[in-house]
Amino acid sequence: MLPFGYTTAADASAAVELMARTPEAMFIAGGTDMLQLLQEAVIAPSVLIDLTGLPCRGIEPEAAGLRIGALTRLAEIAEDERVRRDFPVLARALEETASPQVRNMATAGGNLLQRTRCLYFRDATVPCNKREPGSGCPAQDGQNRMNAILGGSPDCIAAYPGDMANALIVLDAELVVHGPGGERRLKIEDLHRAPGNTPQIETSLRTGDVITAILLPASGHARNSHYVKLRDRASFEWALASAAVAVEIADGSVRTARVAVGGVGTRPWRLPEAERMLVGRPLNEAAALTAGEAASRGADPRPGNAFKVALLQRAVERVLLLAGGLA
Repeated sequence: MLPFGYTTAADASAAVELMARTPEAMFIAGGTDMLQLLQEAVIAPSVLIDLTGLPCRGIEPEAAGLRIGALTRLAEIAEDERVRRDFPVLARALEETASPQVRNMATAGGNLLQRTRCLYFRDATVPCNKREPGSGCPAQDGQNRMNAILGGSPDCIAAYPGDMANALIVLDAELVVHGPGGERRLKIEDLHRAPGNTPQIETSLRTGDVITAILLPASGHARNSHYVKLRDRASFEWALASAAVAVEIADGSVRTARVAVGGVGTRPWRLPEAERMLVGRPLNEAAALTAGEAASRGADPRPGNAFKVALLQRAVERVLLLAGGLA
């Protein structure tokens, strides 16, 4: 492991100021992903700025919804009765995340910013455009079973590995971000970027930005929300394909729908076409099948991950059947 300095920040403004003085520094909170990246020599910060002293932990009412501090542990969120009752897709997604040990340490803000599990990104001895721009993307023709089939580019097909972000997208969540210009709100859907020709730029955050909270608005579809995760083993495993859905049903038909998928995209991937196919019709097996088929449109698989096309379709179909009470 490379040597690095360590300091702490008492509040978000102090964290922003520390980062401005030390541009090669990085923030750390729970550290469940950061420590692996350090051990693997994937990153080499000059200083780690510890955010765990910030007053950003806990779950509180916000308007008609909830405000979740960015330092709240994943286990705390998954176990909260208000989350389980009013935003069940979030609780379910977190229950499917990593292991109990990791969930007891990992923070909400840090989980959103976890890095890809692409084999080539995690191996500092091989080229990777995301880690070293311009070096190449050997995943294109190499070992790509875990890589993305949606949103890739000639420069990168690394899949975004998280669960929580997909659930937050169907809940229309927003982030509270504190940066050099003060505090602002950011839609969770606008946080992550597709790689294009700059795969090293993974989010829309600016240097010095600190996520301080997640805002969950109450809605007609939040309570009827579900999550399905398909993976190689039942625990401590990243998704091959996952699907989150939130639907409001009135008078026997879908009034509003949100669908997002994971494990298959270069970022958390929303499916507006599938959503449009659901609105205005009963949520039955035929509707679930049609939406599932639409989910994979635009997919660009490689030989090693072509199986994800059908897996994605079935994940979306399954989660919609759950939402409709048909599973």
